[in-house]
Amino acid sequence: MKRSVFIINLCVFMMLLSMPVNAEMLPLPSVDSEVETLEIAMDNPKVLEEGTSAVEKPPKPAQKPTEKAKKEVAKEAVSEQTQEQPQSIYLYDNQKMKFEVFAGGLHVVKANMELDYRDEGQYSMIFDAETRGVLGTVAPWNGSFESRGSIVENRKLVPKLHESIAMWRDEKEVKSYNFNNDGSFKDLVTLYKHKKPKTKVPDEALTKGTIDALTATMRIMEYVSDGGECDGSSEVFDGKRRYELIFRHKGFVNLKKSRHNAYSGVAAECTVEVKPISGAWHKKPRGWLSIQEQGRERGMMPTVWFAQVVKNAVVVPVRVRVKTAYGTMFMHMTRYENGSTILKTK
Repeated sequence: MKRSVFIINLCVFMMLLSMPVNAEMLPLPSVDSEVETLEIAMDNPKVLEEGTSAVEKPPKPAQKPTEKAKKEVAKEAVSEQTQEQPQSIYLYDNQKMKFEVFAGGLHVVKANMELDYRDEGQYSMIFDAETRGVLGTVAPWNGSFESRGSIVENRKLVPKLHESIAMWRDEKEVKSYNFNNDGSFKDLVTLYKHKKPKTKVPDEALTKGTIDALTATMRIMEYVSDGGECDGSSEVFDGKRRYELIFRHKGFVNLKKSRHNAYSGVAAECTVEVKPISGAWHKKPRGWLSIQEQGRERGMMPTVWFAQVVKNAVVVPVRVRVKTAYGTMFMHMTRYENGSTILKTK
């Protein structure tokens, strides 16, 4: 199952490294296209591009705005750009999305995501993807990744289970990362199609204080939903390695709807970095780490854009960009559904 291709790594990046970060990759055709964005400057607000509403801010105070004040302005900007849905209960919603991955002008991967908060005190995220077209013929892969858990005091997300199911040709591998009620790591159970199942209790030094990658991402998404910036980090255990998953806020931008992307409005632009801590890391970067470092060398770290599509709902990823030595790849949200709100490219 280590033969996952480069494009699959992009899908996994979309859910921020649900698969092992050392997965191998294949080269891709070059592409370097960008969707126009406009910075929303806190100290020098601008009117957004034609076809979108302006983002206003209160009169500039005599002193430099505090970080708290900037976050309030950002929260107002996001709220003004989102669509109303009165029946939505704050943060208890069910959002469904479809994504497409493009490389060299080719549509190479399709994916789906569901974010579910309908059961009060519980959360879940499911992401599945599969290769398509020519790539699907030469690299027939599909995978499903799910995290679920509890929402405790101060809206802290505590994982109960993270499960990954991967199919490569006729090989199937199911990994279940189980957590205790207090959020501490319990064990890792692996099921194979042609092998006996295996239960592993890793060294506590690798797992203590860690969570799964999807829950780590959702914590950032919740913070951005409350008007914060996507700055923060969590430590993650992926079955063999421990690493720090770091989000860095680059600013708020305005995205335009296109034939590839269904979303139009304000989004938080965030870079994502994996920083190895311990475990079975290779001396030379491989797989996702190799991709990450290729982007760093070219001045463009892997980037995700989060947006609040429906007012009072949790922000969701609407676009992902990964730059490598082979070119730049994009993952676009092509459809969004939450109750009566539906967005699509056509």
